[in-house]
Amino acid sequence: MKEENNKESVQHFLELIKRSRRGKFKIYIGMSAGVGKSYRMLMEAQALMRNGIDVKIGYIETHKRKETEALLEGLPVIPRRKLFYKGKELEEMDLKAIISLRPEVVIVDELAHSNIEGSKNEKRWQDVMDILNAGINVISAVNIQHLESINEEVERITGATINERIPDKVLQMADEVVNIDLTADELIERLKEGKIYDEKKIQTALSNFFQAERILQLRELALKEVAHQLERKIDTEIPKNIKLRPELFLACISTNDASAKIIVRKTARLASYYRSKWFVLYVQTSHESADKINLASQRHLINNMKNATQMGAEVLKIKSDNIAKTIWETADKYDITTICIGKPRFKFYQLVMKTAVFTQLLNKMSKTDIDLVILS
Repeated sequence: MKEENNKESVQHFLELIKRSRRGKFKIYIGMSAGVGKSYRMLMEAQALMRNGIDVKIGYIETHKRKETEALLEGLPVIPRRKLFYKGKELEEMDLKAIISLRPEVVIVDELAHSNIEGSKNEKRWQDVMDILNAGINVISAVNIQHLESINEEVERITGATINERIPDKVLQMADEVVNIDLTADELIERLKEGKIYDEKKIQTALSNFFQAERILQLRELALKEVAHQLERKIDTEIPKNIKLRPELFLACISTNDASAKIIVRKTARLASYYRSKWFVLYVQTSHESADKINLASQRHLINNMKNATQMGAEVLKIKSDNIAKTIWETADKYDITTICIGKPRFKFYQLVMKTAVFTQLLNKMSKTDIDLVILS
């Protein structure tokens, strides 16, 4: 058993050494061609060079876009490797030259590209792994449709077959994933201005891939993927004792219609601002059982719960005569960070001094990191 533990310890240490020697990896990801990934990579390369960093262009695809080509000026470009394939002279990124020259940073575009038969690696992403393992930092780019796990979903959205793909592990290995985002209207406008494709291809593109509803769906996929990578990075790299908890709101309502409406609406705004999940809690005491509460109050309560659901809340209805304890236990169960309540109908010090519910609640909260928000 000791021998097994020792082997695991040695292996872990070797992995740490390899990781420290490995180059840093940054990926720009976008919803489609034309959002500006290559442009951003070249802007970054220019900034790095001005700061004295040895940066070189391993491979860039400008697609003859004037704005992008202008950014190549002054940047050292590693010549591409020329080879013949099926009677034609073709060009590929020169992997051997990059590793031999050992720049501090290399720009490698078109991460999902398939190499010509006879190359060392089948895919360019595999070339990038070799470069990183040589201790060279890489900045690369890829479109969301080339990610293996969502390939079928992308094909359903676009109606096109995507043959060049990268495994999800490539994104997971990146030290930084940056989304290059445009609205659907901005992207279509760029296409119409001839900034993406040649003029002859514009109308075909507008009739096929570049339709607003398709772009919006791809944009959503790209945003979700980058958010997922950020969450994964936080989970794996930030120690649990210093990890920031996500904001989670708990709106506590009663049968008081006016107060409940304000609490629901304002908590919804807070949750929207923090892009967080939120809950609405109604504690039904024995005094408010179905046979004791009037019909108007029941109707208002149901409407407020319905509105909360429509605004994105998860509604919780719990029967209990101990309101403070129920609020506290619910906050603890759902890992709530902020409890939202209505404005008291008399002075706050009187509330604290005379109302057992809030005295108990405040006593509990004083020992935790949960915030209490009183909504006016």
